[in-house]
Amino acid sequence: MFKTIKNAFKTPDVRKRLLYTLLLIVVFRFGCYITVPGVDSIALNDAMGNTNGIAGLIDIISGGAFSRFSVFAMSITPYITASIVIQLLAMIIPALERLTKEGGEVGRQKINKYTKILTIILALVEGIGLYLSYKSAGIFVDDSFLTGALVVTGLVTGTSILMWLGEQITAKGIGNGISLLIFIGIISGLPSLLTTLWGLIMPEAGFSTTGLLTSIGIVIGAIILVAGVVFVQQAERRVPVQYSKKVVGRKMVGAQSTHIPLKLAMAGVMPVIFASSFMTFPAMIIQIFVPDIANQTGFLAGLYNFSIATSTSNVGIGYSIANALVYLLLIIGFTFFYTYATFNPAEVSNNIKKNGGFIPGIRAGKPTTQYLSSIISKLTWFGGLFLAIIAIIPMLLRFTNLNIAFGGTSILIVVGVALETVQQLESQLAMRHYKGFLEK
Repeated sequence: MFKTIKNAFKTPDVRKRLLYTLLLIVVFRFGCYITVPGVDSIALNDAMGNTNGIAGLIDIISGGAFSRFSVFAMSITPYITASIVIQLLAMIIPALERLTKEGGEVGRQKINKYTKILTIILALVEGIGLYLSYKSAGIFVDDSFLTGALVVTGLVTGTSILMWLGEQITAKGIGNGISLLIFIGIISGLPSLLTTLWGLIMPEAGFSTTGLLTSIGIVIGAIILVAGVVFVQQAERRVPVQYSKKVVGRKMVGAQSTHIPLKLAMAGVMPVIFASSFMTFPAMIIQIFVPDIANQTGFLAGLYNFSIATSTSNVGIGYSIANALVYLLLIIGFTFFYTYATFNPAEVSNNIKKNGGFIPGIRAGKPTTQYLSSIISKLTWFGGLFLAIIAIIPMLLRFTNLNIAFGGTSILIVVGVALETVQQLESQLAMRHYKGFLEK
């Protein structure tokens, strides 16, 4: 990986993309410290002293922007939610499905446009919800309509800027812009994690052997999790494909053997991101209509506690167990959804047949489609269960006295995005290498 980065800085075009990406990341981190207009900074420090529940999860993803109530406080979560909604609607509405599958570049631009519009609407709803939720906390300079409009406008503008930054990184930089912004937001919490581990080793009473062993256990556990994620993300099932001899122009092309690489976790970390956003969305909506829901009882309060159990243990073990089960099912469901949205066995089978190919021992056509579907189903079950287990097991730490911001979800996102970015970097280098070779 380090050799790849070193070679990237030696290649002018790739170096320019890297520097452009780093520049936009700096802009993102700078914006995390710009407080929304109309917020009382002194009252904010008192109110945000302990972010928990849905606020804690958003704060992790936003890189601490939420606890500072900055213009990037809502992070990119409205865009993620909008993407989920549009993709789900594409499965129901025929017109959207045609745009997704047959629209080409024009269709992609229209889908992107619809996603942006829905993002602004969701950001507006979430911004109003945040304002109403923290209005009673006294963190704003006054309760006037003008102040509320200023706060909500600042939050929506921040999300719009993040959406634009993500698009620019994807188009002119390296890696997936939206994923990179989430990645940077999470790893910005590393200093806090190191401080927590140091506090276990050297508490106020002095050196603690128990704290040292606990810290070593946490580090070893994190290394094992990272190694497991890397192994599953990189592992693949290679399906052999044989192409018979055929005439191309005036030449006879000989038989060729190749393979179709099918990854264990074809969907990457997107199912985890989707499931996290889906689980926390009810809490955001409830907070809009019932700002003090955390102090109430009843059905809405139960739904709220169930929704935030992904990111806190203060709601009771019953809510946490129910949340973990639903969270597991959602991750598996989104894994199947995202995998089949990106890999169509019937389409791959038809392409193999058109090019005169076949899978050894499998007849071309429908049998090939069934064979590929069977393999994809098994791989997706394994990948989905792996993602779900990795995301859920670290949730048990919340029932201890440890205050560790990095959970399984964070590790999955960080490792997955890092691998994806390095792969794109290698692809850029390979493309420049072959381009230079052909020009010579």
